[in-house]
Amino acid sequence: MDAPIAPDELTHGPLPAYRARVAAGHLAADPSQLMAAERLQDLWIKLQGYDPEPAPAAASKGLLARFFRRKPAEGADEAHPNGLYLVGSVGRGKSMLMDLFFAAAQVKRRKRIHFHRFMQDAHARIHAWKRANPGGDDPIPPLADTIAAEAALLCFDEFQVNDIADAMILGRLFQALFDRAVVVVATSNITPDDLFKGQPGRDAFLPFIALIKKRLDLLVMDAGRDFRRARLRGMPTWHVPPGARAERALDSAFAELTGHAEPRAERLLVMGRTVEVPVAAEGVARFDFSALCGQALGAGDYLALATHYHCVVLDGIPRLSPDNFDQARRFIVLIDTLYDHRVKLVASAEAMPDQLYQRGENAKMFERTASRLEEMQSQEYLALQHLT
Repeated sequence: MDAPIAPDELTHGPLPAYRARVAAGHLAADPSQLMAAERLQDLWIKLQGYDPEPAPAAASKGLLARFFRRKPAEGADEAHPNGLYLVGSVGRGKSMLMDLFFAAAQVKRRKRIHFHRFMQDAHARIHAWKRANPGGDDPIPPLADTIAAEAALLCFDEFQVNDIADAMILGRLFQALFDRAVVVVATSNITPDDLFKGQPGRDAFLPFIALIKKRLDLLVMDAGRDFRRARLRGMPTWHVPPGARAERALDSAFAELTGHAEPRAERLLVMGRTVEVPVAAEGVARFDFSALCGQALGAGDYLALATHYHCVVLDGIPRLSPDNFDQARRFIVLIDTLYDHRVKLVASAEAMPDQLYQRGENAKMFERTASRLEEMQSQEYLALQHLT
């Protein structure tokens, strides 16, 4: 969002906070956002003081489990209200609205987390449980106990499922969380029916989709304008040379593109390895050139970045030549991948694209990359929708 959230904005819930920010000029009025804010306000009212007693680990099975679970009797919706699944294209303001809701929520135990990070944590906890309990039959109930004890409200940003390892556990894990009265709010670019679409083993994933549709109300934000692309319009995206002035410009661009969200480190899982993302927020990642092209990353790593982030901010692209050709080769692969997925690039560099690689036998090969870098600065390219 375009300005920090003041605590007094949130006293009466996300809808008044959204309206106040529109009135103050921090946000442009948008009917799709208003509808989502109204739905989030309804959930905010239902969750005031929400603090269900987490089922203890001993109650994970058998009669005790049935005793500790909330009874599906009359008024069950009031006891355990449905969550909300906000879906829409990149830039519709989904994350901004969820931030308002999360900050206003009067729920003591609550957590907002990127869905990819949540699943990484879940796999790590399962692995740790198996090591501590050799021969144990099922890590899902104790995992759900732990998560439910930490948060009665879980807010997930960028809900998507691309990994078969995630798909294998999601149904049972989320059923266990719902049994423990956890309420879920999620933002996504993908409708529930399209999750894991076209992937091997999807038939076994369909019960999870049915569960999500039963326990989360769906709201499609299909109107309005793309605020992220609007922010890019007119923004300088190539800064020469690197240095204090360029760094300030990239700082400002990152803040603007993320709506001044709090940056954080993230990790991407790529074929069993992790790719470290030192700074990220709201679908924007920031790297030093050496972090992306100075170490042994390959096409698969760059593909994960290109599908996960709609914009990359890149500091300090050096002049390239046969002397640092390994870096140049990786940079070429990186730019090809970003270009193919319409990822937006904001960068600082030692020279303009057509001057970056001027000498040596591979200079000719770099001409296409330079051309793509030029095109990626155009308003036509910046208006394109990110391809995941």
